[in-house]
Amino acid sequence: MRFLLVEDSDELAAAVASRLAMDGHGVDRAASLSEAGEFLESAPYDLILLDISLPDGDGRDFLRQERKAGRDTPVIMMTASASVSDRVNTLDQGADDYITKPFDFAELQARCRAVLRRRHAGVADSRQHYAGFVFDALAATLTIGEEERELRARELRLLEILLSRPGQAFSKAHLIDRLFSFDEEVSDNAIEVYVARLRRKLEGSGARLETLRGVGYRLIPE
Repeated sequence: MRFLLVEDSDELAAAVASRLAMDGHGVDRAASLSEAGEFLESAPYDLILLDISLPDGDGRDFLRQERKAGRDTPVIMMTASASVSDRVNTLDQGADDYITKPFDFAELQARCRAVLRRRHAGVADSRQHYAGFVFDALAATLTIGEEERELRARELRLLEILLSRPGQAFSKAHLIDRLFSFDEEVSDNAIEVYVARLRRKLEGSGARLETLRGVGYRLIPE
């Protein structure tokens, strides 16, 4: 998945981006609301991590403008306030969740997973069944028959993308946008490597990762 992190603290932003990258997410960092707006005009994001106190304004005002414009990208607000009224107000303004600073990185990762799961699956169960296999995003496993196969971070994210719309072709450019940040230098070959790895993991299931020459890749039943 591709995240936008809006945080003016260099130290915190670097730590958060590094931790989320371990989960296979591409993270772009904006140090101000104006930069965040530029990023959102340039690329689609699966999740926004938004600080409240920023050099050029209040993150809650930015969130309100996004929701008023009809943009529904999930947002987790990062706040230093522990007051119940502030948290309730943040949720009422359109945030999907919040986390209070200082926070544990494991909690942040869990909240990101929960928000994405609610948005994309609409259910609490993290398992998806498709064409003879069971994919568990939280456990990072792919189960075929009685065999459980572990997925590496970007294999997992790639399968999440493909399973979001089975049968639809995703171009290499789209997959690069979803899996990597602007700061990462990525070639088309990188996507081919992850596709090959995931294709091997799917062997023996009833699904096939098909290459459409000149178009991209799609997940279909055998």
